[in-house]
Amino acid sequence: MELVIDTAATGPVRVKLYDRAPQTLRALVATLPIESEARRWGQEVYFSVPVQVDSEAAQESVEEGEVAYWPEGAALCLFFGPTPASRDPNEIRPASPVNPVGRVVGDPQVLDKVREGDAISVRAV
Repeated sequence: MELVIDTAATGPVRVKLYDRAPQTLRALVATLPIESEARRWGQEVYFSVPVQVDSEAAQESVEEGEVAYWPEGAALCLFFGPTPASRDPNEIRPASPVNPVGRVVGDPQVLDKVREGDAISVRAV
């Protein structure tokens, strides 16, 4: 299964889902489609989602293009580079551990076009 995350700035961005955090993934998919407002934190785009799930297979650092659910903020996070929590330029570190759910298909740097407050939507394909 894949998701499409869409903003006016990026157009549709495909996300290939994986099953590292199956409870998180099921809860997220059950709430689709989602409409939200984008936030930025360094080279991360995140936005609120109507999901409440505890930590599951949580990671303290992620890879470029990774998509994860942030339990502390009830948000979906799209990572494309270092964040203010990163300890060096090659590390991508969320504010706190996140549950991995997928990866951006193609170049995740397109996410740098998203601005604070942009409308963002998520749907399954």
